[in-house]
Amino acid sequence: MEQIAFGPFRLDSTTTTLLRDGQELDLRPQAFHALKALIHNRGRYVGYAQMINQAWDGNLVSKHTVAVTIGEVKKILGEFGAWISYRPKLGYRLEVPHSDDLVKQGWHFWTRRTREGLEKALDCFQQAAVENASDFRAFEGISLCYLLLGTYGMRTPREMYSGFLQAHKRAVELCGLTPERRADRAHGLHLFEHRFAEAEAELLQAQRESPESPEVYVRLTMLYVTLNRLDDALNILLAARSTYSLWPTVPAHEILIRNCRREYDAAVACGKKAIELHPYLYLVRLFYGEALEYTGKVDEALEQFRLATIMSPDLSWLRVFEAKCLARHGRRKEAQKMLAELHQIRKTQYVDAYYLAQLLDALGDRDQAFQELERAYHEKSPVLFMLDVDPNLDPLRTDVRFTVLRDKFFESKDAAPPAVSA
Repeated sequence: MEQIAFGPFRLDSTTTTLLRDGQELDLRPQAFHALKALIHNRGRYVGYAQMINQAWDGNLVSKHTVAVTIGEVKKILGEFGAWISYRPKLGYRLEVPHSDDLVKQGWHFWTRRTREGLEKALDCFQQAAVENASDFRAFEGISLCYLLLGTYGMRTPREMYSGFLQAHKRAVELCGLTPERRADRAHGLHLFEHRFAEAEAELLQAQRESPESPEVYVRLTMLYVTLNRLDDALNILLAARSTYSLWPTVPAHEILIRNCRREYDAAVACGKKAIELHPYLYLVRLFYGEALEYTGKVDEALEQFRLATIMSPDLSWLRVFEAKCLARHGRRKEAQKMLAELHQIRKTQYVDAYYLAQLLDALGDRDQAFQELERAYHEKSPVLFMLDVDPNLDPLRTDVRFTVLRDKFFESKDAAPPAVSA
């Protein structure tokens, strides 16, 4: 089977089909052969005689017929049709820009979902954008790198979100507001701007436009967790699980929701199943570890927290979970040592203040814990989406300082969901 890849396309000579991102395009056989001729001569002009020989098997047709056929090809390539150019007396040429290789390399690095991988991907996408300022894929890649670097607490969220907005705007200008880009923007409205009603409207629209996207389900779930609509969050996730049971973040977030609902035994059961499906996903280990700690299985919880850190060593904030578990169960010296190490790491890397606040409170320093929560608010920590339902914050809820912070996050008490009692 001969398959030729170029850009987001794959041409299959055996089945005479053209695919874009895995989806077959409606291309008639003669247009397919014309495209194949251009691909085999990539970067070189294909004159009339050569095109007749290679695409029409030597059967003479008019130059007008050739032009109409090439026009069909350009139309089916969509925004990439501009890669085909024409010069009188020379013919047609398919020129795939070097930026295409950079985009492919960027997505390769992006799939690692590590800080190093995302930073390498960002570099590739930025180089591609410089080479070809009209390639929307480069700007889409840049925007997603910034969004994930901020969402996963790999780099300062406030800075990452600013970069996301700029790149996302350019991607939309170049290729419109697809359901995926709508969902990305809604995710930002939720986690970084705290504009919850707008975020919900955009996510629901994205879901209508692309009902097969499991990522939209997960993002809606996170939004409903923020709004303390835990029944809605669970129902949506259970619906997603019935269709996308193998999507990694679906079982992970079911554990999270069960924990937020204080259904810890159910969370443990979910965690056991999730570990079988996704043993190398740090979120599964993390949320499962919390469920184990809440049910009194401290040693098992510590094991899960340590495994999460081993799996994602570039996420320094993961160490907080082990440290606060140690602090809560009488191993203060070990926890204090880890806190000192995290403060040292913070000098050169971003460490999410939301998590540090929990560790400080576990060590009995509530004043410093609230200072860290204020810092998390000003740094736009994405984890603040858990503010109203996180069991880790229950000891702080009766403090007036928590109420002040909560009101700032939700802007006004009238707009906020009912508070969770301590």
